Amino acid sequence: MRPKLEILHEELVHQIIDEAFGLLLDPGVRVHNQEALDLLAAAGADVDREAQIAHIPEKIARRALKTAPSEFYLYNLDGEPVVHYGGDDIHFDPGSAAITILDSKTQEQRTAVTADFVKFVKLVETLPQIDAQSTAIICGDVPEEIGDLYRLYIALNFMRKPIITGAFRKDTWWTMKDMLAAVAGGEVALAEKPIAVFDVCPSPPLLWSDLTCQNMIDCARAGIPSELVSMPLAGATSPVTLAAAVVQHAAECLSGVTICQLAEEGAPIVWGGSPAAFDMRQGTTPMGAVGTWMIDCAYTQVGKSLNMPTHAYLGMTDAKIVDAQSGLESSGGAMLAALAGVNMISGAGMMDFESCQSYEKLVIDAEIIGMAKRLVGGVEKRDDPIALTLIRKMGHRADYLADPHTLRWFKEEFYIPSPVIDRGSYDAWKGAGAKTAFERATMRVEELLATYQPSSITKELRNELSAITTKAAQTFGMDELPTLPDA
Repeated sequence: MRPKLEILHEELVHQIIDEAFGLLLDPGVRVHNQEALDLLAAAGADVDREAQIAHIPEKIARRALKTAPSEFYLYNLDGEPVVHYGGDDIHFDPGSAAITILDSKTQEQRTAVTADFVKFVKLVETLPQIDAQSTAIICGDVPEEIGDLYRLYIALNFMRKPIITGAFRKDTWWTMKDMLAAVAGGEVALAEKPIAVFDVCPSPPLLWSDLTCQNMIDCARAGIPSELVSMPLAGATSPVTLAAAVVQHAAECLSGVTICQLAEEGAPIVWGGSPAAFDMRQGTTPMGAVGTWMIDCAYTQVGKSLNMPTHAYLGMTDAKIVDAQSGLESSGGAMLAALAGVNMISGAGMMDFESCQSYEKLVIDAEIIGMAKRLVGGVEKRDDPIALTLIRKMGHRADYLADPHTLRWFKEEFYIPSPVIDRGSYDAWKGAGAKTAFERATMRVEELLATYQPSSITKELRNELSAITTKAAQTFGMDELPTLPDA
């Protein structure tokens, strides 16, 4: 039996969905994209062109839900399906779009550069607990205008796992698509076996920017999955009550599904988000708050009731260093997300309100993820009878350690962490240097990086990716890209 968390009563789920449909009609959704407005108008929505507001009848949104796939797969660069969006399957990827890195030596945040992200991508590849890459870091040593495509360029050079990404501009999306198609073996191959998902973020409340809307439409027509990241900020950009924030989230996601399916029926799209419970004291958006976790779990339940694949930004911390707060917040969010059956849980390594990445936190989070995956594996009956035969054989002897039954099952029954997690005695800990979790994680990072296996892309393909990226960089005054190490 898989343990499962459901945070809403069934009748509340239905009411949330009903009210979300109601919001689509009144006050409607503001859409700053002409093509999307045209699609909505052609489908029968009442579109106020001057105000750029679409009043969407429920029947249009429900029709879109019927054509949106309930599941799809992401593939690694070897063409193998490794991530299943759908049902209660869970997967983890790092938090994305950090602008700083936590320096391992000083424990101070600093601007991230190319070498930092190369190291990060390699580290993710060595962690079996983490299922996908993300464009986790925005590099400060290239023009801001190519920050989105440059991070994808780096990742594609060093990864095998699929990737969660996103575009910051309408024009750079096309460059990113060209890079993905080059790696996948062409646009048709990319659509048949997608290796990437693009995050698309509506703006709360109930608004689609020109950029995000166009990215979603372009993804749909290219057969590239898109991931809705609705971000209601409870008490600031959405109602303060958690259920009401989920209503707004549902309306924003329903509008996204509708636009996506009007652009291309059957296009894969994910019901996701990154909401927060606004901190009234500090004016911040805490991702480690229990209210944030509850909104995430609630909207996941709503998405599942609509037969949609799901995503959430959880397993992060608002702490500024890797400390007790970091562990508390990251583990709480990751465990709840796993129990809720979120298909893609984004956040590993991330801290300080989604702005900073840390190598050390990433490897600690990998242990949290390993525990979370074991938790949802549940308690299974391994033998029949469960214990009578074995215990009667052993009698009153406390000698199970030497029994073949223990050797057969202990690695499947227990999660066995890396040395990052200290399970030795006090004397053993002192004898090994009395290292903190951060110090052990720093050592583990270097151990893992030494095991990194180069990606499977050829030198010719690397040159093609470089040419595509260099052309974009030259448009914004950068003649040569930073040098990448060998893959």
